[in-house]
Amino acid sequence: MSAVAQETLHASSVAVSGKAVLILGPSGSGKSGLALDLISRGAELVSDDRTRIALQGGKPVGFAPDSIRGKIEARGIGILRGPAVGPVAVALVVDLGKPEANRLPAPRTMTILGTEIDLLHGAEVPNLAAAILFFLKGGRLV
Repeated sequence: MSAVAQETLHASSVAVSGKAVLILGPSGSGKSGLALDLISRGAELVSDDRTRIALQGGKPVGFAPDSIRGKIEARGIGILRGPAVGPVAVALVVDLGKPEANRLPAPRTMTILGTEIDLLHGAEVPNLAAAILFFLKGGRLV
């Protein structure tokens, strides 16, 4: 992939309807587990644990480094193999390292390669996988 700007994030990522969600958080916070939950609900694997981000058409896209493409860790089971997609436009970031203190939080963003992307604090949020899928399919009312 040729791109001027690229970076690697410590993030798992999945795609729904051509939109990727980056799942950030410290080791052991459940990044791969949330990715597997989303995949079980119809999402597609982009990358596990490390996601490459590049600009494509001026927008950030996520894809897997070649060495881990199509692989995802299932804690207590091992490394699983399966299909992967990408590059996919990044539409949402979920940070599992930060709890959400508000029932109805104000919109937040994270800047990735100069572009503002919607950000959710996801630690201890109930029904997180279902909410992410709904968010990616329809957005959020402000």
